[in-house]
Amino acid sequence: MSQWKPNATVATLVEHNGRFLMVEEDTETGRRFNQPAGHLEHGESLLDAALRETREETGWEVELTYLVGVYLVDKPDSDITWLRFAFAARPLRELDGATLDEGIVKAHWLTYDEIAARQSQHRSPVVLQCLDDYLRGEHHPLSLLHRIPL
Repeated sequence: MSQWKPNATVATLVEHNGRFLMVEEDTETGRRFNQPAGHLEHGESLLDAALRETREETGWEVELTYLVGVYLVDKPDSDITWLRFAFAARPLRELDGATLDEGIVKAHWLTYDEIAARQSQHRSPVVLQCLDDYLRGEHHPLSLLHRIPL
């Protein structure tokens, strides 16, 4: 018998001049918007995963500043669950000539209103929830997260 496990994912909320770094991507359900996000890979820390996914999906290097929140998201009519760790970050630099991950159409800098207006195109309801929590000032130190090698 196999053991059920949630999918560990990371997302990064990057704000600059009142705009947020968002990813437009082609998915199995059509064109969607999301924060730079993706799955934790074997042997990787949550912080490293967030930095990698942001770089691969947007071409931006960022500095993580704090943890916004942890979200448990169940896919309807499925046994799939995501455990999302959402981080705040500040942009450092855009990488020249960066090639974005397969399926990524474009990275955008959007205002909150522009993001909210696309809510029907969000990858999941957690996209706006994370952003609202960020804007409400939810922040927790990165030191809450520990990676313990065995």
